[in-house]
Amino acid sequence: MAILSRDAILSADDLKKETVSVPEWGGEVVIATMSGQARDSWEQSLIRNKEGNMDNIRARLVAMSAVDEKGNRLFSDSDVDVLGKKSASALDRCVRVAQKLNRLTESELEELSKN
Repeated sequence: MAILSRDAILSADDLKKETVSVPEWGGEVVIATMSGQARDSWEQSLIRNKEGNMDNIRARLVAMSAVDEKGNRLFSDSDVDVLGKKSASALDRCVRVAQKLNRLTESELEELSKN
């Protein structure tokens, strides 16, 4: 395997995407791998006042990983509460793909919320 240069790393297209069928919403949603910055922000959102924060965890994960055709986030942080009121089945479908793309297991989610 080749040793990568700075330019090779910074220009690599490493944010994978997967399209999810969401019939409850009448179409498809593109879910992407989070950037390092986005992942840190999402993990930080799991901690509130040094306690685990599981409130709207599904909606927060979907908000951080649902993107448009150009890779821009579909939802802002202020959309999370409204998004959390959508169908749990639809959110779970998107969450499963986000977990896979971002290598998040259920036990990791629980551990993050405890720490």
